[in-house]
Amino acid sequence: MREELRACGAPDTVVDDAILILSELLSNACRHARPLAEGPTAAHGADDGTPTVRASWRRDTRGEVTIAVTDGGGPTRPLPANPSVTARGGRGLAIITALARDWGVRSEPAGRATRAPAAGIADRAVADDEPAVTVWAVVRPDTSFSGRVAASLEGLDSGLDGEHGGGFDLASVEELR
Repeated sequence: MREELRACGAPDTVVDDAILILSELLSNACRHARPLAEGPTAAHGADDGTPTVRASWRRDTRGEVTIAVTDGGGPTRPLPANPSVTARGGRGLAIITALARDWGVRSEPAGRATRAPAAGIADRAVADDEPAVTVWAVVRPDTSFSGRVAASLEGLDSGLDGEHGGGFDLASVEELR
């Protein structure tokens, strides 16, 4: 994914956010959902009987990157959780919410193609007796999380230089030791 997005001109900050989103979506699919049905329609023509989860991504003409993961669905619809501070999981969709301009879930009944509506990513149809669920997220080039963090830090140096008198001097910290 990294190489493909860089090759089409996506900024590094967008690529980093997209990779983290893909990782979270795949982790959620592996942990909480069933795989897609086995057979040739499940894995772009592969007929080795391996259960699958599909991942796709694309960059549109505006520079937005859409990531989609399709699986066989789980017992509940994906929703952000409110885990305790000590919980070992439950933060994936909150991370995606922070990184993405938009995200959503689309369920398709058995035998229908799945589509991430905001992105135009269409996957192949799944087996006739299996439903599919696609979770998708869109990252805008001008609002990537790491880009927002970098922008918020730009004024940090000037705020420490004498705005409140005296400024901050690393040498003075060393002298305190």
